[in-house]
Amino acid sequence: MKIGIYGYGNLGKGVEKAFEKNPDMELVGVFTRRDPATVKTVSGAKVFAAEKVSEFIGEIDVMVICGGSATDLPEMTPRLAREFNVVDSFDTHARVPEHFANVDQAAFQTAHTALISGGWDPGLFSLARLYMNAALPDGKDYTFWGRGVSQGHSDAIRRIPGVKDARQYTVPIDSAVDAVRAGLQPELTTREKHLRECFVVAEDGADRAEIERQIKSMPNYFADYDTTVKFITEEELKRDHSALPHGGMVIRSGETGGGTKHVMEFSLKLDSNPEFTGSVLLACARAVGKMHAREVYGCHTLFDVAPVDLCAMDPEEIRRHLL
Repeated sequence: MKIGIYGYGNLGKGVEKAFEKNPDMELVGVFTRRDPATVKTVSGAKVFAAEKVSEFIGEIDVMVICGGSATDLPEMTPRLAREFNVVDSFDTHARVPEHFANVDQAAFQTAHTALISGGWDPGLFSLARLYMNAALPDGKDYTFWGRGVSQGHSDAIRRIPGVKDARQYTVPIDSAVDAVRAGLQPELTTREKHLRECFVVAEDGADRAEIERQIKSMPNYFADYDTTVKFITEEELKRDHSALPHGGMVIRSGETGGGTKHVMEFSLKLDSNPEFTGSVLLACARAVGKMHAREVYGCHTLFDVAPVDLCAMDPEEIRRHLL
């Protein structure tokens, strides 16, 4: 299966690295909005200007789109779905219905297949929630993220005047997780589920007290959480916080007939968020390629994908080894 990568940030590099473990796929090239001459790929893959992508119609089976959900993917995915089969990792939950409708219309018009919101949340965690709700219809869901780097929250800190660099970690609160795992079904506020740890490199002469105040009072990011701010050197940041680990867990507790209690859990611990997400996106691309071959067009999510389509093994082998 011939794959293209559209966008070459951390996620694009993660997708590229995943080819090493997916020998049934071939990377045709990387498409970037930067000057291709300035971009050196991890694997030595060819780099092309984003505006040249239409020249590859018919040469790429699935395009994996590695843009940001805020402004990139709402424009990129519908546009590219008119020319290619596509996969993206759109993660703005509130706008999924709108994005789905736009991509669905574009893909159907040109007989292409698309999958949006691949990755792990949304993505694998979404599947876990679906399976859990199906098995335990009488119950309650809880999702915890971390301990891991939130790239969006880290960027928000970096935009504060006087901040040179920063990393922000989302950390589940152990007492909340323990109560959920015990099947107590607690009512938890945002503050009671997660706390936030911030490691900040300040510019020389910056007002650290003001930086801390702005972080802790930032609406939609930190104001609703117990937040700690630690100022460190640039060397310490590079030494101790250069990786992008993440993970989390989905837990559902509920009852079957007669009040018998059960707890289901699916969890991830990731050394590299973009590399794992990239690996999931390649599995999604494999499924999209198979679905397109069966003339299944339009937009889909992982809810619509047969699990067998995600895997490189043939169905007989899957039954023999995984069933």
